[in-house]
Amino acid sequence: MRKICVHILSLISIALLSPNSILAAPKSKPNVVLIVIDDLGRNDVGCYGSKYYRTPNIDGLAQSGVKFNDYYAACPVCSPTRASIMTGKYPARLHLTDWLPGRADRPDQKLLKPQIRQNLPLEETTIAEALSKAGYVTGHIGKWHLGGEGFGPKEQGFQVNIAGDQTGTPLSYFAPFKNAQGRFMPGLEQAEKGEYLPDRLALEAEKFIAANKDKPFFLYLPHYSVHTPMRAKEDVVKKYKADGRPGTQNNPVYAAMVESMDDAVGRVLKKLEELKIADNTAVFFTSDNGGLSVVEGMNTPATTNAPLREGKGYLYEGGIRVAMVAKVPGLEKKGAINKSIISSIDLFPTILDVCDVRNEGKIDGVSFLPAFKGEVMNLERPVFWHYPHYANQGGRPGSAVRLGKMKLIEFAETGRQELFDVDADISENRNIAMDKPEVVKELSARLVAWQKDVNAQVNKPNPDYKPNPQAADGSILLHSKTAQVHGVMLRYEPAVHKNTLGFWVNEKDWASWEFEVTKPGKFKIEVLQGCGTGQGGSDVAVHVGEKKFPFVVEDTGGFQMFKPRVIGEVEIAKAGRHALEIRVVKKAKSAVMDVRQIRLIPAGAGQEKDK
Repeated sequence: MRKICVHILSLISIALLSPNSILAAPKSKPNVVLIVIDDLGRNDVGCYGSKYYRTPNIDGLAQSGVKFNDYYAACPVCSPTRASIMTGKYPARLHLTDWLPGRADRPDQKLLKPQIRQNLPLEETTIAEALSKAGYVTGHIGKWHLGGEGFGPKEQGFQVNIAGDQTGTPLSYFAPFKNAQGRFMPGLEQAEKGEYLPDRLALEAEKFIAANKDKPFFLYLPHYSVHTPMRAKEDVVKKYKADGRPGTQNNPVYAAMVESMDDAVGRVLKKLEELKIADNTAVFFTSDNGGLSVVEGMNTPATTNAPLREGKGYLYEGGIRVAMVAKVPGLEKKGAINKSIISSIDLFPTILDVCDVRNEGKIDGVSFLPAFKGEVMNLERPVFWHYPHYANQGGRPGSAVRLGKMKLIEFAETGRQELFDVDADISENRNIAMDKPEVVKELSARLVAWQKDVNAQVNKPNPDYKPNPQAADGSILLHSKTAQVHGVMLRYEPAVHKNTLGFWVNEKDWASWEFEVTKPGKFKIEVLQGCGTGQGGSDVAVHVGEKKFPFVVEDTGGFQMFKPRVIGEVEIAKAGRHALEIRVVKKAKSAVMDVRQIRLIPAGAGQEKDK
């Protein structure tokens, strides 16, 4: 008897010393629920600061678990992040770096996109395959968007699939769940008329959990919400008011979608409690990229990601820094906020770690299970992004790396480098690349080495590039969104609240455009400029070839109150590619001006030269 006791004690000691036993050991294999929301901005959740959207269930999960402040999606758009979650690998390594099938190349692109894989390769090991092999029941309910026939959830380790196929947007948010051609979302062929998709997915999740409550299960619940098209329950929409203030969360339709999404999350959490398996279930809640902050369809922009810069489609924080709220079995300190720097590539090893399942292959991610005990992880580990694409939202091809508090972004078109201290400057307002050249050099070298390691695909020049072509009426529009910015602070600020070149606080910053002329001749140069009260008086010049056209910036009563200024007339004698620059000669006050656009108008049309 004594030998048996000693043997049992030895086994307990070994278990407690195991690296996978960082948290208290569960009574049986833990279950896992992974909830991924589509296009949810980090600050669209109450526990991350929203005062407009209502997310009591997600906030409750944060109070019972851990909220991660420095969690990142591996890409600013959906499919690549989903691939990284499934495999623990960077999208660049998978050669799956854009949403599927991706945007076609266009003449206004200086660079061609690389040819990416159109599905998650079957040879990759997914979380579902690893857990299924370990005896888990695996279910996929929601958006897949990682490949069509032959590459769906059931071919990637999921025993159950409902609603998942190659589609990136729901065929319908309200039943019947089909498109105009009559194709249904898988498993949703039968539905009560008018049923709302998040409610139905929650119901299917509840059924899956109830059916497998006595077995270890992995439920992957990637909601189609809150992706466009913006569709919500009318009675919920009426609960929210839009005050019209620019740069604030005030979209009632999106708010209603967020509330219904939160309700769906709450139903899953409640079912775990009802079945008395919540204490033995790990729950992870996150998003695939930042919120949609530009106009892209009806009732958009969906949200603002402020104080994070930009949103979906951009390598700035608003596009990649997202919510992560999670709890795991045995968690003792609840309601904690953790500053570990983690990425969606880290979900794969973390979930396997929670389940005490050994990973057999090479991955890029590392388990962040120790963070649930309060450890702050990965401050010395670089995290990378590679997005060699033009986003529908306006983002341009580039790559980025964060190491500690420093983040470097490199843009593929020009090699421009922007460095930010994202701890001190979460809004990425101050590019400190010129102040810290040694940091830029180090991070750039790390980025190049990583790109080589993952065999990252690169852009090639576009032979059909035709920037800012001349219109049929002979005019040429040089919009701020097509400008190349040079220097430190000047930047294009996207629509809908700005849509302009702004932050022109550095006298040495300047902007340039390339344009195509098919009908040479004489053109009036019209600058659409805005300037805040008391900020006028800066001397500025437009350069076209060897010719220079100076003007003085006018105070227009606000940087977003624009006035057209005809500053001169230029003759362009030859057809073909030309360039225009706008530079500051002498700055008068703290900021120069905002510029929405410059137009070259055939002489004889439009207004007279500004006096």
